[in-house]
This record gives sequence, C-alpha cells and structure tokens, in this order.
Amino acid sequence: MQIEPIPLAGACLIQMPSSQDARGKFVKSFHESLLGDAGISFTLRESYFSFSKKDVIRGMHFQLPPHQHSKIVFCPVGAILDVIVDLRKGSATYGQYFAHELSAGNNKACYIPEGFAHGFKALTDDALTYYLVSSVYNSAHDTGLRYDSIEFDWGVAAPVLSARDLSFGTLAAFDSPF
Repeated sequence: MQIEPIPLAGACLIQMPSSQDARGKFVKSFHESLLGDAGISFTLRESYFSFSKKDVIRGMHFQLPPHQHSKIVFCPVGAILDVIVDLRKGSATYGQYFAHELSAGNNKACYIPEGFAHGFKALTDDALTYYLVSSVYNSAHDTGLRYDSIEFDWGVAAPVLSARDLSFGTLAAFDSPF
C-alpha cells in the first residue's frame, strides 16, 4: 500500500495493493496498520456503496460535527472522477478542491479527512463507488454543498443529479464549523 500526499493537507491517494492471474483480480482495500504507519488514524464504523450511470454527479457531501467523519473511497468497478473540497476554516487550502480518477484499472483510493466535502462524477456506466467511513450515518447532521459552487469544471453539459444534491447551499454561503 503506497500513500501519496495531495495538495490538500491531510488528504491523500492510496495505491491499493493488487494481484491478477488467470482466476481474476485481488485488491486489498484496507490495512489499518499500514495507514497508521502513514499517520492516518482511521476506525471503520460503516461501509456502503453506490452504483451510478455515466454523467451522474453525487455530492458534495459531508456530516457536520459532532458526527463528522473521514472516508476512504474507491471504485472497484468502472471509473469515477472523485472530487474533494477543504472546508476547514484554519486551513491554508480552505475552499480549494482536488480531483482524481479512481477506477478498477488504477486501484487507487482517496483518503478524505474530517472537514472535507466529497463528491464524484461517474465516468462509466454502472460505476461502483465504495465508501469506508469512520462514523455512522446521522441524518440530522448529513448535508452538502452544491456541486457547481466549488469553481470546478465537471466536464459534463447535462449532469444527472438528485433533487437533494441540487437543494444544497453554495460554498460561498457556507459557515464552516470545521
């Protein structure tokens, strides 16, 4: 498992170890002690996945304190353009985003610390996005930002979004508790 820092402090890309032979493919998606050796303290509390069709955008999601969480996100089937935004008020990169392709082909995951919003665009039909999460879902603290308020070009003229994701406020209007 290789950990690669990204420009947003605390977040990183994880190259998940994999092997392939005539039977198929094996990928290790979580290894607590290797993450710990890289300075990432992560306790798995919940996991879930979503299937998305091409040009679906999900996000930008996060949970507010005291139910904030960190995530490890990867795409074992298909491909997504994964996007995170730093919402930590004291951070030198507050309001900045980072985007990277996660796919079955590259075996990469994104570690997203507390205080970040997360979203993605499906690059393929039936993209499977898998989430490892450090807290349990809390509907009263689950929220997000409008995908088009983060100054990121999603590269799609007619994205498919949920009514909920379209109802979120903008980054500019967000008073961050992080």
